[in-house]
Amino acid sequence: MKKTLLVSVMLFTLNSCYVHKTVVGEGSQSGAVESTKQHNFVYGLASGKTPDTQEMAKGAKDYDVITSHSFVDGLINGLTFGLYNPTTIKIKDSNYPFNSLSRL
Repeated sequence: MKKTLLVSVMLFTLNSCYVHKTVVGEGSQSGAVESTKQHNFVYGLASGKTPDTQEMAKGAKDYDVITSHSFVDGLINGLTFGLYNPTTIKIKDSNYPFNSLSRL
């Protein structure tokens, strides 16, 4: 019982344990979001193609870049023993129509 409780608490408290937000210009005004993955290998020492945040923002001058390791990213990292380490990157800006994107 104690072990189950400990695992449950860890799952909820360690969710998205790493989040970094960078504000470009004045930052996002509307909250529309585009999301992608950055692929890292060998504990993050080698990186695949880095997503172009300016391209993802579609020319917006004011947007936020949110980089995080979600629970699923951490689970994949653990299952591959650190050989594959995905990172979630979200761009939040005001150039997108709300009906085509999900919210953060």
